[in-house]
Amino acid sequence: MTLSRRGVLGLAGAVGSAGAVGALGAAGTAGAAPAAGAAGAARAARAARAARAAAADRAGAPRAADRVRTGFERLAADGYEVLAGQKVGVVTNPTGITADARHLVDVLHADERVDLVAVFGPEHGFRGTAQAGDSEGASRDPATGLPVYDTYDKSGQRLADVFTAAGIDTVVFDIQDVGARFYTYIWTLYDCMRAAALAGKAVVVLDRPNPVGGRRAAGPVLERPYASFVGREPIALAHGMTAAELARLFNGEFLAAGRAATGPVRLTTVAMSGWRRGAFFGETGLPWVPPSPNMPTPDTALAYAGTCLFEGTNLSEGRGTTTPFEVLGAEGIDRRWAEAANGLGLPGVWFREAYFTPTFSKHVGKVCGGVRLIVHDRESFDPVRAGIGLLVTARRVWSGFGWRTDHWIDRLTGSDRVRTLVDAGAGVEEVVGDWAAGLARFEAVRAQYLLYS
Repeated sequence: MTLSRRGVLGLAGAVGSAGAVGALGAAGTAGAAPAAGAAGAARAARAARAARAAAADRAGAPRAADRVRTGFERLAADGYEVLAGQKVGVVTNPTGITADARHLVDVLHADERVDLVAVFGPEHGFRGTAQAGDSEGASRDPATGLPVYDTYDKSGQRLADVFTAAGIDTVVFDIQDVGARFYTYIWTLYDCMRAAALAGKAVVVLDRPNPVGGRRAAGPVLERPYASFVGREPIALAHGMTAAELARLFNGEFLAAGRAATGPVRLTTVAMSGWRRGAFFGETGLPWVPPSPNMPTPDTALAYAGTCLFEGTNLSEGRGTTTPFEVLGAEGIDRRWAEAANGLGLPGVWFREAYFTPTFSKHVGKVCGGVRLIVHDRESFDPVRAGIGLLVTARRVWSGFGWRTDHWIDRLTGSDRVRTLVDAGAGVEEVVGDWAAGLARFEAVRAQYLLYS
């Protein structure tokens, strides 16, 4: 039997994504009677692998055999059974990769078992070149020749018409989220689910880790009058869920309830294996690809749910620096802000006096004073509480503090309560306590849709 080039590449993709370690091990023992030189090389290779494993143990990193298997890897291991006989479109971006850093679009296109006919790009685009609030537009992928459709700023019937024009039967979603309500990829998922229901398409969600863990939810729950693309439906600001779990919640609580005027979509979720709710991204053994231009590291994601609130103020949230969302500031702020923030005694984090000059976005080209967050205990750190603490103290120590005139902070927090409480001089505990009842109700609903312990 012979395989076409596409078949060979597809087989390599499935092996690489579902069992790269096993494939390498088999290659190392292939051959019934290796020559002495080959045997010596094999022994050296085994010793090197053992040394790397020991080093990983000493560093606290997971071995390859113990790492998380993503939804895509499990899909490949099952021979793409859930996609059999369907014309497939993939919603993804640069984070849609295999464990050995190949893009799933390249792998799926090369595999004759999958009829991949279209790609859909979210905010920032399929290739991730666009900045916040922008996309790459429609194009043709030069690597595969597939048409790339732009989903950004499209929803409802308009997006359903895109799916229909693309000639697909099933929408596959595979994008790395960061765990915050106002990170728009989860609402791209929601919009795609609604549009797929309108167009009579199915949806398959390939799961990936929540990089900041999923032990608990935190922060205020959105109030519907404040819904936007940074929050379509009432979930907590730090939702503590994965994309597949959110898809299940969206389908059961929002689409099925009839508010979206569609009814539930035909939904399949492909769960990960090996992921624990308490695990942070560095414990997964997976490669990190920045999900957007200003999300360079998992440490950025850890702070983001709290520090992105500064998008709603006249301070820089660190865009245009090498550590966005980890540094905050503006002209005229000095050491007093860091001193006040440290005085709150917030768990898991220190605030260091910092100075920086943004190369774009707010205060471009100007020397800003402010703070840098240093998270020293991820387990106890609450990014939303830290963000509120920073808002409260910034307003107290800097006379120039102000909200954006469009009250964008209300969209980010999901109501006007945070803004009005901070303006009234409320402390951190008063602000956080204001959302406690709504958060408890959300956590009870959330528990019904969780896939992992």
